[in-house]
Amino acid sequence: MDYAIKNLREVKDAAAEAGVSDSLEARFAHEDLGSDQTGISYQVVKAGQRQPFAHKHGEMEEIYVVISGAGRLKLDDEVIDVAPLDAIRVGPAIVRAFEAGSDDLVLIAFSPRAAGDAEIVQDFPWE
Repeated sequence: MDYAIKNLREVKDAAAEAGVSDSLEARFAHEDLGSDQTGISYQVVKAGQRQPFAHKHGEMEEIYVVISGAGRLKLDDEVIDVAPLDAIRVGPAIVRAFEAGSDDLVLIAFSPRAAGDAEIVQDFPWE
């Protein structure tokens, strides 16, 4: 088939599998959609929480779209406010992490598919 439809809430929650569901929900849908080239994820940073780790990439850029909620995004040493319908393009080498405000911060992330391109950054100070 040349198309696929999948409700993002029905995709497996990788955050629960990784034991970080107290602060995050992360559903990566490329396999469910049979996508070879495009990555998409549905992410929820829970109210008052930060993503449990930051990350960056070797080659691929990402675009995040805030669906609902508000919060902050740390990009290397800069912290910016984000709100619904903000679209943010982040280049590969920028270390990034989101923080939710008083409500859940709901995001959709888009990127090319590149297995092994992500690097986790554990100690990413916010202040």
